[in-house]
Amino acid sequence: MKEVTANYDESWKEALNEYFESFLIFFFPQVHQLIDWTKTPRSLDKELQEITASSETEKRIADKLYQVWLLDKREVWILIHVEVQSQYEVDFGQRMYIYNYRSFDLYHKPVVSLAVLGDESNKWRPSAYGYSLGGCEVSLKFPIAKLLDYESKWDELEANDNPFAIIVMAHLKTKATTGNLSEREQWKWILIRGLYERGLTKEQIVKLFKIIDTMMTLSQQLQQKLVSKINSFEEERKMPLISPTEQMAIERGKEIGKEIGKEIGKEIGALQKARDNVKTVLQTRLGRVSSDITLSLAQVSDISILDEMLKLAVVVNSLEDFQQGLELATSK
Repeated sequence: MKEVTANYDESWKEALNEYFESFLIFFFPQVHQLIDWTKTPRSLDKELQEITASSETEKRIADKLYQVWLLDKREVWILIHVEVQSQYEVDFGQRMYIYNYRSFDLYHKPVVSLAVLGDESNKWRPSAYGYSLGGCEVSLKFPIAKLLDYESKWDELEANDNPFAIIVMAHLKTKATTGNLSEREQWKWILIRGLYERGLTKEQIVKLFKIIDTMMTLSQQLQQKLVSKINSFEEERKMPLISPTEQMAIERGKEIGKEIGKEIGKEIGALQKARDNVKTVLQTRLGRVSSDITLSLAQVSDISILDEMLKLAVVVNSLEDFQQGLELATSK
């Protein structure tokens, strides 16, 4: 049986992409108050890849880098690291320091490093890195948010309208139900039902549903059980909105359509290249290719036939003989 693994990284990355300002309000309000929100922050994914590319440690998908402008007009970078590993990491502070100075070195702008610790150890709270040697001293202190601290604030999370209150709840219950998918399914249902009860719009429900659904992974059987609960819930409430399950099915259909389109595009490109190769050989050996041959080649959609025509083009003595061979091959 395939092991079901929770997907924290992609969920947190999606949450940061959708709710960057809400993230700072929830976890780091002092940083939020410094920023001029009339100017739209810029997500710097390409620059982040450059910063983390040579790291010896595993790059986490949830890392994000933003360019913002402060109320005093300064341009600042905000480097966010979401650590969801459950084990103690001795080099975490060093990694935060390395990413910080690489970020500064890229454009020589001040860098604010922030860390969210989603692990399972209450004692592990790295918030600084430094060393001193021969009169030289280097140090970095960075604010942290420890998700375990919110376990004792569950009532406050339920009453909080910030989307990260729900995301933290999902994270904590995903961790707590590792190895117990039946209990995870129950909590996932409670959290998703809570989205409707908060009076959110259709768009808000769908976005948060997607984040919760991605993080709180279930077996296929339990996921189907959950979907049945959601459908029944929506029918009972006679909800006029498109349900998250329907919306996600639509989105998945679009994704599948894009993938199919890419494959079709590749196939069409390969066929056209094969036709061009045949025409190039014929033109080189026998002169100008007639419009009849060009039209006949355009109607061939079997790559194996075009391969045979390429071989024929190399040895045939005239365009008329090639035309006959092409008609014979396509008539089979």
